Amino acid sequence: MTHTPLKALIFALVAAFMLPASFAQAQFSLSSPTVAETPTIPDPLTTEAANALISRLSDSEVRALLLDQLNTQAAAQEDLSAETEDEFLYHATTGAWQSVTVPVERLPALFTGQSRAFSNFYERIGGGTGLLVMLGYMVLVFGIAAAAEVLFRRATRNWQILPPADPDNITLRETVQLLAQRLTTQVVAVLIFALVARVVGKAVLPDNIFPTVQLVGIYLIAFPRLMLAFAFFFFAPLNPEYRLLNTTSPVARAFCRHQFYIALLLGFSAAVQIFNTNNGVTADETRLGFWLNLGLHIYLIVIFWRYREAGVAMMRGSDPDITPMEDRVARSYPYFNIFIFVAVWWIINIVVSYGNFELLSSAPHYKTMILLMFAPAMDTAIRGLVRHLTPAMTGEGPVAERAYHATKRAYIRIGRVVIFAIVVLSIADFWGMSATALATASVGAQLAAKTIEFLIIMSIGYLLYEAASLLINRKLASEQTASGYMPDEQEVGGDGGGAGGSRLSTVLPLVLLVTRTIIVTLFLLLGLSNIGVDTTPLLAGASIVGLAIGFGAQKLVTDVVSGIFFLVDDAFRVGEYVTVEGTMGTVEKISIRSMQLRHHKGPVHTIPYGEIPKITNYSRDWVIMKLRFTVPFDSDPIKIKKIFKKIGEELIAAPEFEGDFLQPFKSQGVLEIDEVGMVIRGKFMAKPGKQFMIRKEIFNRVNKEFAANGIEFARREVRVALPSMEHAHDLTEEDKAAIQAAATQAAQAHTPQGAPKSEDR
Repeated sequence: MTHTPLKALIFALVAAFMLPASFAQAQFSLSSPTVAETPTIPDPLTTEAANALISRLSDSEVRALLLDQLNTQAAAQEDLSAETEDEFLYHATTGAWQSVTVPVERLPALFTGQSRAFSNFYERIGGGTGLLVMLGYMVLVFGIAAAAEVLFRRATRNWQILPPADPDNITLRETVQLLAQRLTTQVVAVLIFALVARVVGKAVLPDNIFPTVQLVGIYLIAFPRLMLAFAFFFFAPLNPEYRLLNTTSPVARAFCRHQFYIALLLGFSAAVQIFNTNNGVTADETRLGFWLNLGLHIYLIVIFWRYREAGVAMMRGSDPDITPMEDRVARSYPYFNIFIFVAVWWIINIVVSYGNFELLSSAPHYKTMILLMFAPAMDTAIRGLVRHLTPAMTGEGPVAERAYHATKRAYIRIGRVVIFAIVVLSIADFWGMSATALATASVGAQLAAKTIEFLIIMSIGYLLYEAASLLINRKLASEQTASGYMPDEQEVGGDGGGAGGSRLSTVLPLVLLVTRTIIVTLFLLLGLSNIGVDTTPLLAGASIVGLAIGFGAQKLVTDVVSGIFFLVDDAFRVGEYVTVEGTMGTVEKISIRSMQLRHHKGPVHTIPYGEIPKITNYSRDWVIMKLRFTVPFDSDPIKIKKIFKKIGEELIAAPEFEGDFLQPFKSQGVLEIDEVGMVIRGKFMAKPGKQFMIRKEIFNRVNKEFAANGIEFARREVRVALPSMEHAHDLTEEDKAAIQAAATQAAQAHTPQGAPKSEDR
């Protein structure tokens, strides 16, 4: 026998695929150009029979047999998947609707079944006498429990935190401490009531009465009181100054009352179904749970529709710093809750159509709705914690103020994402969506699980997105505040040349952009891959686009690479005044491939980095400004020098220019003498962006000091010499007009165009 190792390997594969299949199938229809008849598989298929079969077959027959078996199992799996999908579609539509119609059809059975449950209970406790005995025991047990609760309240009365002296100025921390102390007292008191009632009941009650009394104590007394205690914690109906939620006192009292009724209805629903089961009537027989659940959902929908404006106010909160997106979410909150109530009710019907009453026994639908109803309270708690825990504003000015508010908003968004993730995981746990449960779950449960996993991945990505934005923006604001750079309030005097930000404040916006892009791309791919989307074509497409950009957009690559080297060389920063080949302006924005210059007259120039041969920066470290003053020929330069020195000393000591001068204003002596007078120049060194305000003040003070010392600025004059004054009276009007015209022409001919008064470039 040849090719023994190959046949052994093929036998192992055949056995692996054939053993789980049906051993009864003995005929296979094989179509092969080299095999005329399909081999018969032994029945039963044992190891010895399989070895004997393999020894008789050729390699081509083994391959054909393996291929046919693989096709058979693939077709069976496809049929099973299609059947599972059809089954889920049936339960989500027709099956769920039948879960609604069946209770209606069994409505007569509800009354008969409930009557039978009460009859069984009545007989079990001994008839009317037993009922009276049970009522007496209930008075005894609950009376002792109430007495224990009263003793506890009296004993802890002095332990309570006293209300603040000024309730109008109470802080959030004081409010939470006071309400938490009251809530703890209420909860412990109710637990003591329940514990004492159970202990006493277990000791004195007969076995046939104890379960019913326990149901009454837990579900109809303790549970509603606990829910009422939490309602008082959030709504504070009697103390509006301590109210955590933004609502009025009538609405707060109404919500507390309705929350008590909801808890009472929930407790009654649980108690009566346990009562029926203990007395021989199953939930499937009467479908009482359907009617109680329907009544609860209708009650909740009516409440949220009636108090929808109050719900919007609670969700919006009392913080005036609310974004338009938050306002839209607040307005949609009541309608979102109504949608959730309807959706949860339909999901319950789907679960019932599967017959999975065990899942509903832990009341996941009630837990889900309660969790979602407390969304305003959770959001309010996040805002309060942020207001309390956010560090104080660092620095002064609009940049520091914007950074402080941005930090608060970032913390709020991060807190909301964390709460969202907790809510999603809690709801998944309520509905039994664990890894073990989902391994054999139906298509619907797996789809729900994939959706929840996708939301969790997106939440983690958004959390990292906000955290990165928070850290980088805080560092950026710190750099801008430390450098004194105010993007919106740069004083450029209409001429440019303002001081820019630090090198780090220039690079950080690009770092933020790159970081955000990486986080969004990475977690979007992870989320899509988790829900079953093949991301390989997306990655391949991105690679092709990258190659196309690399080969076809060489100019873009040149711009990006040039920009990197300009930033490495620290050639410019945001806020600095630069010149690029005659184009002047303040660097307003930089991107990956270009920079934007705002001219001091308003226009914005966008210049790709690859087109920048040279940059002239007028705002780096310091600036020297030189001023020219023309005075008559007979002026005293020494006196003018002393005046300039005096002005320089006064300005450097002025509070409004504190820290702006690097060198004081002083005279540089006579620069030149022209046909008008002497040109005397002064100069000073200042920080970039401060020179223009200083120049204005110097002009004002020089003008005032010259006037006080009898020094005039030189003015251009034209003198006309006549041959002899004794003949001046012989001039006619035509001669005088001709002389005046000649003088005017001479003055215009000697007037220089655009003579500078300062040399700041």
